[in-house]
Amino acid sequence: MNRQTKRMLQRQGQLDAEGQPVARSRPAAAGGASRRSPDAERVGLGQRIVQFLRDVRVELGKVLWPKRPEVINYSTVVLTTLVLLALLIFGLNYLFARGVQFLFKS
Repeated sequence: MNRQTKRMLQRQGQLDAEGQPVARSRPAAAGGASRRSPDAERVGLGQRIVQFLRDVRVELGKVLWPKRPEVINYSTVVLTTLVLLALLIFGLNYLFARGVQFLFKS
């Protein structure tokens, strides 16, 4: 720990003048024990999975799903862009291959 960190911790009251940690007592939790007792009722794994799946279903119900015309429109745009880029790459590859063949023609 460097000097700057030590000074900051001393200002916060976490270290004493010698740099040793200051023992603090934790404040008691309001309303009783601060921790659950070991025999407290716990939810089983199966119940947690079922609750998770219910929550997922509720959240998916809140999603604004696209309508059929929107999906068709987006798909058309993606496929058209894909075809155009594939043709561009094919054309550039063909031109560069012909150029290399021309340069190294023996």
